[in-house]
Order: sequence, then C-alpha cells, then structure tokens
Amino acid sequence: MKLLMISTDRKIFEEGSAVRVRQIEYAKEYEEVHIIVFAKKSKVQSLKSETVIASNCWAYSTNSPSKFFYSFNATSLGRFIISKRGITSITCQDPFLTAMSGVALKREFSLPLEIQLHTDIGSPNFGYTTSNKIRKILALSYLLKADTIRVVSNKIKDYLTSSLGIDAAKITVRPIAVDIEKIKNAQIIEGADLRKKYSRFEKIVLMASRLEKEKNVGLAIRAWAGVIETMPKAGLVIVGSGSEDGRLKKMVAKLNLANSIAFEDWTDRDRLISYYKTADIFLNTSLFEGYGMTLIEAQAAGCKMVSTDVGVAREVGAAIIPWYDSNRASEIIALHLSS
Repeated sequence: MKLLMISTDRKIFEEGSAVRVRQIEYAKEYEEVHIIVFAKKSKVQSLKSETVIASNCWAYSTNSPSKFFYSFNATSLGRFIISKRGITSITCQDPFLTAMSGVALKREFSLPLEIQLHTDIGSPNFGYTTSNKIRKILALSYLLKADTIRVVSNKIKDYLTSSLGIDAAKITVRPIAVDIEKIKNAQIIEGADLRKKYSRFEKIVLMASRLEKEKNVGLAIRAWAGVIETMPKAGLVIVGSGSEDGRLKKMVAKLNLANSIAFEDWTDRDRLISYYKTADIFLNTSLFEGYGMTLIEAQAAGCKMVSTDVGVAREVGAAIIPWYDSNRASEIIALHLSS
C-alpha cells in the first residue's frame, strides 16, 4: 500500500524531531509513504525535490510563494507523486486546507481518502474567530466526502455522528501516543524541581501551553487574583511562548500579581515531566482542544488537574472550571490546592 499524506507540520524536515521520529514509525505500516508539507518557498529545496525520511518515506515541500497557494501547490504536487509512484490512498492532516487538496485528488484519481481531525470543531468556542468560522464550514463539507475519518477522542467522534450524521463505522478513534510508563518512571531532572526552583511558593500551580488566544491563559491570571486572597503564598508558573506573551505579562503587572506568577519559555518534554511531578496542580484553560496531551502527561506524572471542559479533561478526572467565569475558576483552583 502506497500512501500520500498532506500535512502542515514542517518539523518533519528537522533531523531528529519528534514529528520525524513518529512518521518513521508510522511508515512501517506501508510499502511507501509520501508526505506533502505546506511550506513557503525555500532557497534550498526546489519544487518536487524530496527529503528522504526513511527507506520508504519521503517528504516534499510545496515551496509556495505565500500561504494562499498552499492548497493549490499541494494538489499540483500530489498529481505528480500519484502518477509517478502509483499511490493507492490519501490521508489529510486536517479537514481544512489539506483536505481541500485531498478531496480534489480523490475526485481526480478515484482514490480512497482519510481525513484526520485533531481539534474539537464541535466546541461552542471553536468559532471564536472569523478564520475558525471559515475552517468549520470547510470541515463540515470535506468530512462528508471522506471515505474514513480518524479522530483523537470519543468526544469528537460523538459530535460527528450526532451532529453531522456521519456513520460511526467510518470513524476511527486513535489518540495521540503518550509513553505513560516512561513518564511514571522518569526521575526529576536537576534544576527542574519546581519546589526548589520556586521555594518562595508553598503551593504551585503549573500551566504549559502555547501563549495564544485559544489557550485562554488570561482566565488563569484573572482567577489567580482570587486564589492568592486566600492562599497568598501560592504561585502560578506559566511555561510557554506565543503571540500573547506581552499582553499576558502586562495583565499580570496591572493586577499586581508579579510576585506570585512566573513565566518561563517553552521547554523540552523531559524537563516538563519533572515540572508535572513537582507541581501541586496542572491547570489548563483552553477554549477548545481535540485531545489535550498535556493533561494525559500530567495524569501519568501523578499531578492533580484542573481544566476547562475540553478534550479528554473529564476522561482523565480533571476538576472542571468554566471558560469565562474567573471567580468560579479561582474557587475551584483554591479548593483543590488546599485539599
């Protein structure tokens, strides 16, 4: 079986990256895997040139002049690869622009199409931006054209069957792989013990996420103002990077919380595991998640969890907080910190 994959993850081109390692393992299930990646034009890689990932796995950049050409270039490159390599099936990483290419190629070559869905488009918060509203419209159209659909949680599967009427037999639930035993058995890394690093805090709440609007980190900061009213020696450690970094730090300063909230840049997975193991609570405030890998990791590390109702939060036993009520969120966080 020869698979064509259409992806947006450019880390596949990085030697030794987790994405590349995962794809090498995935390719073992196939005779050949050819991965088209949405990427802007590179001076190094010419159109249709291939990066060898494994003996049976290759990656190709769309080499697009801008992001507006990603889908068009992927479709054109897909035609070339299908004709040259005798592709027998297609998979798309999302039901948005990669699926636009996948549906076009399915129609042209009469090949079976799988669409992957890693985010919860059924969340009431998913359409919080105009771009996400457009993405949802695309998803609802393309998912109905797929032969099979792969999702990361039962919550997403339930939405597709109940709201879109998609046959459950077409949907496979395949969670993101997390090495639970490795996390359970991991030793705390030198310099990554939060209790020692932030010894001024008697209790520590950890957050680890991209600092983007959909991660709703502002809720945590507003809620923290209420937490320290009853627990003045508690601390919130926010690990992450993103476009919201400056705005969130200004919010902390405005609320006079700088002494009880610490920011750290994103760190490697091994160090983060030590953070989970030495925090009292892991906090997630996302507006929507398809899965929530950090919740799975925190659970494996034995850390209590407080989360908005996203992804696998309920399945892993997290205490649920509302998306927009910071007063109620602070009450729940304080309750679980003191228990």
